[in-house]
Amino acid sequence: MRRGAALDSAGKRAAFALFYAPLHYLTVRHVVAALEAGVRRGVIVDLGCGTGTAGAAWAVESDGHARLSGIDRHPAAVDEARWTYHQLGLDGVARTGDAPRTPIPPSATGVMAAYLLNELDDADRGRTWAALRAAASRGAAVLVLEPIARTLTPWWSGVAAEAVADGGRADEWRFEAELPAIVARLDQAAGLRHHQLTARSIYLPGTATTPQR
Repeated sequence: MRRGAALDSAGKRAAFALFYAPLHYLTVRHVVAALEAGVRRGVIVDLGCGTGTAGAAWAVESDGHARLSGIDRHPAAVDEARWTYHQLGLDGVARTGDAPRTPIPPSATGVMAAYLLNELDDADRGRTWAALRAAASRGAAVLVLEPIARTLTPWWSGVAAEAVADGGRADEWRFEAELPAIVARLDQAAGLRHHQLTARSIYLPGTATTPQR
């Protein structure tokens, strides 16, 4: 997929904000809760933040203790991310930038790449994954999410194997969907029938996450 294609028109941006962003928010909250991956402190860097919902979900599941720093190449998405942070009462900033070429600050305690890697070409995906692994080696918690469909992520098995070798884990998730009313109506109108929320995740726990029970 061409990088940025998910948000390259006003229609796609509207569809994402109204429909896919809430689905991503709910999915990330479920994944973070299942992994017990709340970040206790510091800054969550959200690479390719889009409307900001994925990073916001991680921060909310962390009881709002972590600040957010969103990065996206689309100015409209950055504006949406700022609005999302404000509406949810989160401490966050968002700015324009090219995620594969934006250095992850050593101070980051969490780094998210949600539905980003599948939009990158091989070179940028490799660059971004290397940066995520480096951040994890410095102690940051790293969370990667992608669609569960294997046709969209033919590269997944190799990345997942490296994550496991680094002490992380790779999972596939299916959660019962409890959609907000407006999202449920849009879902039904589109004939999509999201009875479940699904995702793949890679998680490198770092040293700033809530201890496992």
